[in-house]
Amino acid sequence: MKFQPSFGLKNRHIQTVYASLFRKLPKLDITTETFTLSDGDFIEAYWYKITNHTNTTPIVILFHGLAGSFESPYIQGAMQALDKAGFSSVLMHFRGCSGRDNLKARSYHSGDTGDALEFINTVKKRYPQAKLFGIGYSLGANMLLKLLGETKENAPFDAAVAISAPMLLDVCANKMKQGFSKFYQNILLKDLRLALDKKYDKHDMQKLLGLKREDIKKLQDFWLFDAAYTAKINSFASAQDYYTKSSSKQYLKKIKIPTLIIHAKDDPFMTQEVIPKQKDVSNTIILEILEHGGHVGFISGSLFKPKYWLDKRVVTFFNAQLALSFSQDQNVQFPFAH
Repeated sequence: MKFQPSFGLKNRHIQTVYASLFRKLPKLDITTETFTLSDGDFIEAYWYKITNHTNTTPIVILFHGLAGSFESPYIQGAMQALDKAGFSSVLMHFRGCSGRDNLKARSYHSGDTGDALEFINTVKKRYPQAKLFGIGYSLGANMLLKLLGETKENAPFDAAVAISAPMLLDVCANKMKQGFSKFYQNILLKDLRLALDKKYDKHDMQKLLGLKREDIKKLQDFWLFDAAYTAKINSFASAQDYYTKSSSKQYLKKIKIPTLIIHAKDDPFMTQEVIPKQKDVSNTIILEILEHGGHVGFISGSLFKPKYWLDKRVVTFFNAQLALSFSQDQNVQFPFAH
């Protein structure tokens, strides 16, 4: 099912912003879980279980992008598509992203796999008979790929999908300072600066960061923000140190489970340098590098009758993994193919 946008939807910026502006989704009946982390902080998970959920119902854990949440249209769209296909799903909000401020002075970052691993392992213990899949979008995709590379053959998922992952964070931070990409940087940084500003109400952030509250407004690009806050609060030596250690591209050869990477060449958040080639990945990774699609876009159909190809592709991939697993359980062996 190859992605092909219509002429009116080919523009990468239309692909990137269309769903946020125009996608209409029905209200989902969500169950909210407050999950306590080992350091005493918490995250919120939003569950969307199928009507007849059982202990063997396959579960998909979703990880949103930078400044994303359940309110992000790509999250609700995916959960709805998964539900129709018989998958229960749960969105793991990163710290402070659900609308409730987290308790610690630190928040989340692109390479922070610890919180996710705690939550995933808890879900596995609750549903030991269920197949478990993961989807990451943008920052969440980078985190997911890094987690899979770190855990190798002990990965907690049966299969995973990574969409529009910024696999070289320094390259992406540079790209976001250029041309129209600055528009996206400004939107994202506005949310990040507001969240940091609120931290000053509960923590002595000036002592922790050496940054006066009134100077937050000077953090006008990702390099400045990550040097002042992300790197410092998470004990990285610098923004470059944070970017180098947290970028997922270096982990791709270590991934041992079936993983689909979906990426558009015209993604306005990054350059061609970010995109992996076959030699950069393990033999369990399928690369779908598409000419068009923007950043977490991949909308086909027309401007007035859009079709959200991404949701269908994810469901198709997970269904194929379930079928393959069933065949292997029946002692019918099929080689994993690219």
